[in-house]
Amino acid sequence: MHGIGNDFVLIDFLRDGHLDCDLAVASQKLCDRHFGVGADGLILVERSSDMLQMRMYNPDGSESEMCGNGLRTFARLCQDRGYAKDLFPVQTGAGVLEVTCLSEGTVLVNMGQAILSPSEIGMVDTNVPTFVNQDIGGGLKGTAVSMGNPHLVIFVNDVTAVELDREGPRFEHYSKFPNRANVHFVQVISRSEITIRTWERGAGITLACGTGACASVVAAFLNELTERLVNVNLPGGKLEVNYFENGTVQMTGTAEYAFEGVSSTLL
Repeated sequence: MHGIGNDFVLIDFLRDGHLDCDLAVASQKLCDRHFGVGADGLILVERSSDMLQMRMYNPDGSESEMCGNGLRTFARLCQDRGYAKDLFPVQTGAGVLEVTCLSEGTVLVNMGQAILSPSEIGMVDTNVPTFVNQDIGGGLKGTAVSMGNPHLVIFVNDVTAVELDREGPRFEHYSKFPNRANVHFVQVISRSEITIRTWERGAGITLACGTGACASVVAAFLNELTERLVNVNLPGGKLEVNYFENGTVQMTGTAEYAFEGVSSTLL
């Protein structure tokens, strides 16, 4: 499945049973675009006590706390298979989040509170209460936001001019993020519209990042560049993000099927 081009292999443990293998290795094999299925991540459909649970692994085998586009695909699959109604909670690595399945494959996600404290984001050696519009070297300034996973947002005049395959890895490993960061280069189009290019931690260049879109809207508002309700353009499509006054973030976008298959040999 994919959320505006951010694609995932979903394995339904509720229907098909668990994999008898190392899940980190399974993710590396399944996400490989030459020798596997090919994806930006592996998502597992599970249940934690009385609640549906989403777990996600990156293509490098690391487990991610959260993925906004992935959560939308998870929500649509669970609704389509009768595991939940239109509105339901999901246990994620970033806590319990509420999803609402709307019409025509559109899913609204209450992403919870945007986290601005550097220590809670997972940063070190910042000495500031919030990491907003801070010097990060090379003539650039960055803003750090966590949506359950760490993001570094960098505003530029033209996102198409960014050498993403070079700048992405450099800032993913920026020294103040010991556990690495998702990196987003953002161009402000208007007070209600931005355009993003993304380098995802553990995945590289992706066509979209839901948590990154949310973090970018929060960062844009904190830098007084946009209002709170923003349309976000990503290479794979569009999202609508609303950053409320109480600090919570809401994201709306599509979730689509690509194909289904069965393999007895890949793993």
